[in-house]
Amino acid sequence: MRFARVVGTTVSTVKDPALVGTKLLLCVQIDTDAADTGERAFVAVDNVGAGVGEVVLIAEGSAARIPARLTDAPTDATVVGIVDSIQREGATTYRKGTVGSDPVGAGR
Repeated sequence: MRFARVVGTTVSTVKDPALVGTKLLLCVQIDTDAADTGERAFVAVDNVGAGVGEVVLIAEGSAARIPARLTDAPTDATVVGIVDSIQREGATTYRKGTVGSDPVGAGR
C-alpha cells in the first residue's frame, strides 16, 4: 500500500462494465510527511467514499481487486482507507483536518 492525496475526480461515461457505478479519483502519491513525492498523478477506484483533499491508503496490483465488488474490475489502484493520522518514529507527521505548510499544526 501507499499514501496518496485525492486531488480531483475523473468522469468516464463509457467504461468497462465492471467499473459502472464506481467513483474514480485522481490521486498523487505522498510521503509520510504528507508531502507530494512528485510522481505522476494516477486514477484509483474509490471503495470507501473519499473526497478531494483527503489523504488515503491505496492498494495496488492484485490487492486492488480484493474488495468483493471489484474482483472482476480492471483496476490496479483502489482507495481502501481514509487516513486520520500518520505517526513515524513517535512523532505525528500528518493529522486529518489540519491545513497549512505544517500538516500537524503548531502543537507538535
